Amino acid sequence: MSTKPSRNAPAPSRKQILEYLDKRGKPVPEHTLFQAFAVRKGTSRDEFLGRLERMKVDGRVLVDRRDRFFLPGRVDMVRGRVQGHPDGYGFLIPEHGGQDLFLSAKEMRKILHGDTVLAKVRRIDRRGRLEGTIVEVLERGNETVVGRLHIEDQLSFVVPDNPRIGQDIFVPEGARGEARHEHIVVVAITRQPDKRKQPVGRVVEIIGEHMEPGMEIEIAIRKYGIPHEWPEHLVREMDRVPGKVSPDEAGERLDLRALPLVTIDGEDAKDFDDAVAARRLNDESWELIVAIADVSHYVDNATGLDREAYLRGNSVYFPERVVPMLPEALSNGICSLNPGVDRLCFACIMQIGASGEMLEYRFEPGVMRSRARLTYAQVAAALLRRDREESDELMDLLPHLRDLHTLTRVLNRRRVENGTLELELPETRILFDEEKKIQRIEPVQRNDAHRLIEECMLAANLCAADFLSQSKGPGIYRVHEKPDGEKIEDARAFISEFGLSLGGGKEPTPKDFARIIEQCRGEPFSHIVQVTLLRSLKQAEYDVELSGHFALGFDRYTHFTSPIRRYPDLMVHRSIKHKIGRIKTMDMDHGGLGRIAEHCSVTERRADEATRDVIQWLKAEFMMDRVGEVFDGVVSGVAEFGVFVELSDLYVEGLVHVTALGEDYFHYDPRGRRLTGEHSGVVFQIGEQVRVRVVRVDIDQAKIDFELVDENSQQRGKRRRRKQGK
Repeated sequence: MSTKPSRNAPAPSRKQILEYLDKRGKPVPEHTLFQAFAVRKGTSRDEFLGRLERMKVDGRVLVDRRDRFFLPGRVDMVRGRVQGHPDGYGFLIPEHGGQDLFLSAKEMRKILHGDTVLAKVRRIDRRGRLEGTIVEVLERGNETVVGRLHIEDQLSFVVPDNPRIGQDIFVPEGARGEARHEHIVVVAITRQPDKRKQPVGRVVEIIGEHMEPGMEIEIAIRKYGIPHEWPEHLVREMDRVPGKVSPDEAGERLDLRALPLVTIDGEDAKDFDDAVAARRLNDESWELIVAIADVSHYVDNATGLDREAYLRGNSVYFPERVVPMLPEALSNGICSLNPGVDRLCFACIMQIGASGEMLEYRFEPGVMRSRARLTYAQVAAALLRRDREESDELMDLLPHLRDLHTLTRVLNRRRVENGTLELELPETRILFDEEKKIQRIEPVQRNDAHRLIEECMLAANLCAADFLSQSKGPGIYRVHEKPDGEKIEDARAFISEFGLSLGGGKEPTPKDFARIIEQCRGEPFSHIVQVTLLRSLKQAEYDVELSGHFALGFDRYTHFTSPIRRYPDLMVHRSIKHKIGRIKTMDMDHGGLGRIAEHCSVTERRADEATRDVIQWLKAEFMMDRVGEVFDGVVSGVAEFGVFVELSDLYVEGLVHVTALGEDYFHYDPRGRRLTGEHSGVVFQIGEQVRVRVVRVDIDQAKIDFELVDENSQQRGKRRRRKQGK
């Protein structure tokens, strides 16, 4: 290939780039690639750079610290993200699939959990694991770390709150500011670790005292990097947000103010982004209107407010606190569909057949006025229990609510007949006292009022997905891929222990799953069977590729109904408005939407992990005063090191370590998910009812330890063994 071309050549293909790098057999600088393929300035250069960037993202090529390109296979290197373990070792999770690499505690001293590194396979250890050695750190995953400051003999160090970060952060004299011993702080890392030295940092924020009420949320926000403070320019901008809808705004829209639209939410909801109404058109059809807050009218694309909403990705709902995606002036103010005031909305107006089939739909920007802010409890009392007091209060709305109820039952029946997976797993809520301490944990009772809203939202989301897929151009979808075959086989083997058989072969359908749930309804093992089925499924996410939603049984689905708290919904509104001519331009191609979808999947998982951390910590705090008390529970999980038990009335989970199961050697069966005593034959498996005593609570790690006190547990285990043998 000529390195001195006479004219600018077209950008090379992926295949040509890979063949060239393979032939060179060593890392190649970027400028050498330009010369080799005769690429100069202009369009071809930009195209070439873009192609190289995509190949880096795809893992087809790697780049070292000197910005030289090479093929992973030529140097036996793996690029991936480090996942630390509390016991000091860790794993390298390859970016593009493949077996994880075990990293010894010695290797982990060079890095921190979350770092992106290049590693080389060193050997296969005696446990059959690929063991890796760090070659190069490509990207540091921790600029700041939240933890507790310790001051001992004039030495200061921060113990990270995240147990996966296995190294303390040394804080030099003069770098801790006003922070005192036991303060929870944020430390900025000024020197990352290497094989000889531990990480060093300086205190940049004092969060507060250890065990201070609300501290667990403050820690989680910083631990997971959740944006929680509004930039100053947005604070000033919110001062100019209108308090009401102007006549000019209302005049350009479909007037829905005469309709009996209502919002139905939980008792503690403050932002109302969906309102519903229904009426029977004739014996053959219904009209269903789902009116959604028109957030896109107030949040323009590519503005500072839009950028901040994108960074947050979604609102994060902690117990007793919300970190909103949008400022309160919007989320609780002009965008919220508050009762008795005019609000701009984006409505999905559907005509539905007598059997629940979608006949037609359309999307209309509108202006509405909610008739009432209702709660699930109110609607259930008035509709289902015929509560006289609630019925009298809602007398004018009751006929409309009954129409909604009748229609949504039709929709639900059709959806179930077509095949959908509805797990009946209990949800809980934490109630606090005046001092912000947990008063009790109670189950959330779902009723037909919840299902009413759920069916309305599903119908509108389906229409939005259908509209995007029918129109030309990109869109963001909510996808849920089919489960992996290996996980299906594991689940099938486990539920067979209860005499259940999952049909469908290698690719069971939602109907096959639903059939299992129906078969074990009312049985004591129903909960754990459903948990097993849930764990066999993949996690739903956002994507620009239309691949369907397995659990719901839909070939297309998206999120349209919550733009106040989810950024993908806001983008779906913009896409639909662009298609119906309400937005002149939408500067977003397939790749741009793909990056947004991927980012929002990440922020959703971030929110889930942060809230899970907080709830676990709160439950541990709740149990601190109950050490020594005895509770009934159910085995909720089994591992090599012991059994997890969920307390029946408190919904708190703890561990009975294998050494506390009895004077025996216990062997773990991963397929049957059980521990069996070598000499006694005692079997511990999921679903066993046990009685335990709380023996220890580690508030820092949010861990609770139990011991068995049920003297009959061994006898029950023996009986189970004899029954299985027979």
